[in-house]
Amino acid sequence: MTNRVRGFQSGVFGRVSVNQLISHYDRKHVIIDESVMLIRLTKAFRYDLTDIELYDTVRGAWRIGDNREKVDYAFAVFDGIVHEVYKVEGWFKAGSTFNTRGRLDNESRWEFVGRIADDTMRSKYLRKSVEHYLTRGAQNPIKYVNVLDKSV
Repeated sequence: MTNRVRGFQSGVFGRVSVNQLISHYDRKHVIIDESVMLIRLTKAFRYDLTDIELYDTVRGAWRIGDNREKVDYAFAVFDGIVHEVYKVEGWFKAGSTFNTRGRLDNESRWEFVGRIADDTMRSKYLRKSVEHYLTRGAQNPIKYVNVLDKSV
């Protein structure tokens, strides 16, 4: 006997690992102490993205302001859950680094170059919920946490 359906929307979002499934339903909220940029992924996210596909999706090309320079880490967030933590090494104009994703039609778009954060940072935030930092229905996929605005 076999299933006639692979799973609801499994073709869209890909296979879900047990750890991802647990984090989705367990939803342990975490308090962020570092200066972080939460990057919400929607249409570009699939659970079966490779590490490099997820990195390319998260790192560019975003329409953001100067506060990007104050961020130490970027979190890949889908459905309120942190799927990866990156240490931001630098920001560059969109299209100026090798990136397989992103719109390059606008001068105000930026992308970062970084690396996967160390194990201490990852264990602190990976697969934890940050949904309490996010505004429901917000159009902007970027949310700064612990970053003071220059105008303050």
